[in-house]
This record gives sequence, structure tokens and C-alpha cells, in this order.
Amino acid sequence: MRDNGVQVDSFTVPTVLKACSLLQLTQLGKEIHGFAIKNGLDCDVFVSNASIKMYAECGCIVSARLVFDEMSSRDIVSWSTMIGSYHKSRLFDEALNVVREMRFWRVRPSEFAMISMVGLFADIGDVEAGRIMHACVIRNSASEKLGVAMATTLIDMYAKCGDIGSAKRVFDGLDERSVVSWTAMIAGCISCNNFRESSRLFVEMLGENVFPTEVTILSLIIECGFVGSLGLGKFLHAYILRNGFDMSLAVATALVDMYGKCGEIRSARALFDSMKIKDVMTWSAMISAYAQAHCTDKAFELFVQMKGNQVSPNEVTIVTLLTLCAEAGALDKGKWIHAYAKKQGIEADVILETALVDMYAKCGDINGAYRLFSEAKGRDICMWNAMMAGYGMHGHCKEALELFGDMERLGVKPNNITFIGLLNACSHAGLVAEGKKLFEKMVCDFGLVPKIEHYGCMVDLLGRAGLLDEAHEMIKSMPLRLNTIVWGALLAASKLHKNRNIAEVATRELLEMEPQSRGYNVLMSNIYAEENRWNDVARVRRDMKDTRVRREPGVSSVEVNGSVCEFVTGDTAQTQNLYA
Repeated sequence: MRDNGVQVDSFTVPTVLKACSLLQLTQLGKEIHGFAIKNGLDCDVFVSNASIKMYAECGCIVSARLVFDEMSSRDIVSWSTMIGSYHKSRLFDEALNVVREMRFWRVRPSEFAMISMVGLFADIGDVEAGRIMHACVIRNSASEKLGVAMATTLIDMYAKCGDIGSAKRVFDGLDERSVVSWTAMIAGCISCNNFRESSRLFVEMLGENVFPTEVTILSLIIECGFVGSLGLGKFLHAYILRNGFDMSLAVATALVDMYGKCGEIRSARALFDSMKIKDVMTWSAMISAYAQAHCTDKAFELFVQMKGNQVSPNEVTIVTLLTLCAEAGALDKGKWIHAYAKKQGIEADVILETALVDMYAKCGDINGAYRLFSEAKGRDICMWNAMMAGYGMHGHCKEALELFGDMERLGVKPNNITFIGLLNACSHAGLVAEGKKLFEKMVCDFGLVPKIEHYGCMVDLLGRAGLLDEAHEMIKSMPLRLNTIVWGALLAASKLHKNRNIAEVATRELLEMEPQSRGYNVLMSNIYAEENRWNDVARVRRDMKDTRVRREPGVSSVEVNGSVCEFVTGDTAQTQNLYA
């Protein structure tokens, strides 16, 4: 067009920018944007909006924001695009800031903008903000009835926030229920673990002659996998088979993945073997199923078969195998996967690099983990967390705290997982004062609400240092429902410091939560034995015998010649394959 001397205008450039975003041609998109600036077309709001969208779709969210900030005038599409771009990049705080700016400038949101905002509140779980947005939707709507797209988004938002009653009220208020609305409502019930209601709604949908599409079936199967609803997943599988529903590759792969996530490894493998056509995602789903079942050898055997079938693995496959190696402590296999990924030219994005850092750290090669961390071009909070957790695991508390300082200086905002790793590091190093400061900083400086895991770390930190009374007081003042992790940490510390009184309190609480657990009784018995209280030892042992509580045998594993082997208490065999 340019070679023929035809004038490029503000209608041409957005179309070309959209093509660049769809093809992920970042460099060409930058050149087109530069052309627009050079020719004075960037002043046009349509061109700027297209530029924001292009940069966001290509992963250059900072550039997208620069374009947004430099716009001389913005329309509602500009605001909606920026909110949607941050939302898609999972930069929720930044998206919320744009929403606040939009309200400050009294910009009236369009339906698309409101849908983007409702979707944002769904992902951050802010049901109160979602309700305010719902009221705003009603106020700004020209019709009393909600559109299908808006209603579906509201149903999804309420369900994700756990308010299934409000989701049902929105659903019941619809004059016409499309298959999309039904899908959102059923998926919402599944996500809230209301499986009976989700099954009833599915039958009711069929009774109203609304039949599921492939997208409906696919989304419901995926939701079943997320929450571990095996029964409903099998029901959907049976519906597909009974009604001659087209078992597409995507649906079959989703079923394999669902069975794997629900621990039904045999059903996953049977379905996998019956598939005539398998793509890389199908192979990856089956490998992931074995990984979740801790079947290391079977996962790697399938990986070898995958290569033998001329199917090239992708980043998902590699990350799955690296995660499995990290859990099993299989450093040799992890190194082999790393070398293979390099040889195949698989691009190491931030997710793959994080998996590598995590694998090397958990498998004992902390220097290798840091080398990869320092060489990484882009680091997100997950990679920082993996490296700090690795340092904490190896007792390098000083290095973990220094890394946290570097992260703060670079403006990377920590999350809940960051502080779990740091508090664990302080606990292992006995740095009580530093741990207390971090706990206070988490709440006061970063506004994070402590979870049960954080309290568990603090109890462990105080208990290891011998501050048992302080640890007990923290437990009693906790605003959360207590679990075995917190009481277990106090019991272990009580045994370490031979504090029988607190140990008895902790044991009593633990046995109320898990009456069939033998470990707590054994620990209490050992405490009595150390004090020569043999009558109490006999009483505890008698109680264990009367209640027929069995003790789980201790198991440890080690990698030998590339194979993971285990040693079980009382087993006369020297080694056996861990996942044979």
C-alpha cells in the first residue's frame, strides 16, 4: 500500500496493529507504532487504543501503560482496554488503580468496561466491590433486564467469591437462559463444591431443551478437575458416551486431566490409551496425572514414549517433569530434563525458569538454583519466592533476607507466600527478632492478612527458641480456625524443651482433631518416658491399643543411579523402587 503511494490513515494503522498482536509480532508492532508517531497519527484515539492493545497482547504491559498515560484524550475504550490488559496480565492492583482513576475523572463506564471490572473483582475475590459494581450496572442500564454477557459475568463473579446464593438470584432473574448462562451457573456450583446442585441444574438444563455445547462440556470437566469432583466428572463422561457427543481431542484431553487431578490414574490411562489421536497437550496431561500420583518412573517412561512417537514436548511438559523431580529430590533426572529443554530450543519463559530454580533448590543444589536465578532476564514474584524458600530450606537465612531486601529495592511487591518462606528461614536459623519484625512488616507495611500458615511459622519460630508460653499465647489469640500444623509445631517444641504441661495441652487438641493419629500419642509417651513417668507411658500405650490406632511406618527416599528408591521402617529389603 505504501509502495503504491496510497495514504495510510488512522483506520489502517489499528488494523495492522491488531494483526501484530494476534501474531505476537512485538518488534513489527513497535515499528508500526513508531510509524504512527512519526506521521502524527498517534494523536488519534483509535490508533492509541490499538497500540495499548497490541503492547498488552505481546506482553509489553509497561509500554501499554506509557501509551495510555501519554494520550491527550481518552474515550471509554481506552479505560476499558487498560483495565482489561492489566487484568489479563494478572496485575490486579494496577487494574484496581485504573478503576479508581476512572472514577476520579467521573468517566461513565460502558457495558464492556463494567464486564471487565466485574471479572477483575471475581479474580481477586472482592465480593463487596462486586456488589457495588452490580448496583452500578443496574443504575447505568437502559433496560431493567441484564444482558446475557453481563449476567453471566455476575454469576461467575458471585460464584468465585463463594456467594452462590447471589449467583442463583441473578440466574433466576433471567428471562432467557442461554447455554452460556447455564454453564456459568453450573460451573459456579461446582467451584463452591455444591455437586448435588450442579448435577440437578445440568438435568434441569436438558429438561428445558438447552443442550450443552463442546465449550460447556469442556468448561465443566475442567472445573471438576480443579475442585476434585470425580463423581460429577464421571457423570459428564457418561453423558458424552451415552448421547453420542463428539469426543473431540480437547474434551478427551480435559477428561484425562480431570481423572489425573482426582487421583483416578487408571481411568486416565485407559482413556489415554483408547485415543487414536494425541497431541502434545494430551501427552502432557497424562504425564501430569502420573506426576500428581507421584509416579516418577511412569511419568518419565511416558515422556520417552512421547518422544518415540515424534511428539515434541512444550513448556507445560517440561515444567511438569521439573516439578516432579523437585518433589522426589531427583536431581539427576532434573538436570537431564534441563539439558534436554536447552537442546530442543524450548524457550525458557519465567514459568520454566522458576520451575528450574525450584527444582535445583529442592534437590539440594542451591548454588545451581541461584546461578539460574541471577541469569534470569525477567523475574516475577514466584521466582523470587522460589529462591528465598530455597535459601530458607538450606538454612541460609541471611541470604534469604538479603534477597528480600533486593526485591524491595527493585519495587517487587511481596505476597503471602514470600513471608511463609522468610518466616521458615528465620525459624530454622533461630532468628526470633527478625521473624517478629517480618510478621509485623507483612501486616503493617504491605497490608497482608496473616493466614494459618504464617501463624504456624511463628509458633514454630517461638517454640524452637524455647518461648513456649509466648507461642501458646499466640495460638490462643489467633483469629483463625486452628489446625494440626499449629498445634503440631507447639507439641514438637514442647518435646524439644521438655515442657510436659504445654505438650499435654497440644496433644489433647491434636487428638480431638485427628483421633486416629498415633504419632501424637507416641510423642506424648516419649515425653513421659523422659521424665520416668512409666505409669503415664503405660496409660497412653493402653489407650492406643484400645482404640486400635495404627502407626504409619516412616519412609525416606533417595535417588540412586537416576532411580528414586525408598526405605520403609521394618522392611527387610535394602531398596525398592519408589513408584514401581
